[in-house]
Amino acid sequence: MTGKRRNGNAVPVSDLASGILDPVLRRRAGITIGLVQSWDEIAGERLAATTRPEKIAWPRRMHEDDPFEPGTLVVACEGMAALHLQHETGEVIARVNAFLGFAAIGRVKIVQKPVAVAAKPRPKPRALTGTEAARLAGMVRQIEDDGLREALARLGRSMMGS
Repeated sequence: MTGKRRNGNAVPVSDLASGILDPVLRRRAGITIGLVQSWDEIAGERLAATTRPEKIAWPRRMHEDDPFEPGTLVVACEGMAALHLQHETGEVIARVNAFLGFAAIGRVKIVQKPVAVAAKPRPKPRALTGTEAARLAGMVRQIEDDGLREALARLGRSMMGS
């Protein structure tokens, strides 16, 4: 896939990244970018903060007629997360297999190493001037859905205040 437009429509960056990264991840780690991106939903917030999937180690097949055997999901963990993951291994295997759509994983191998990347603190947007606030309120006034109107107002405040 290229960065050019298809049929006059822009191509999402995520599609481009997936198209480039998926074959590399599949070849090097036996894993897809979808699994990595969905790790928060698969593992749950508590585990996802201190773990990440590294690769899927597939057993070697001596002959193409050999029966399929599930692979081993290698998960990097920090400190006590290894103990939590060990207790929830069965649930994680079931969730990964449900995500992949077949019984791909038979066991989890835990590797202790640093996982978290230091997050950069986001700068606080400046307060809007009276004119900017009035202009933004006028833009979202006609939106009937309260949740949507407030979400768009928050987006507008963050964009105008940066």
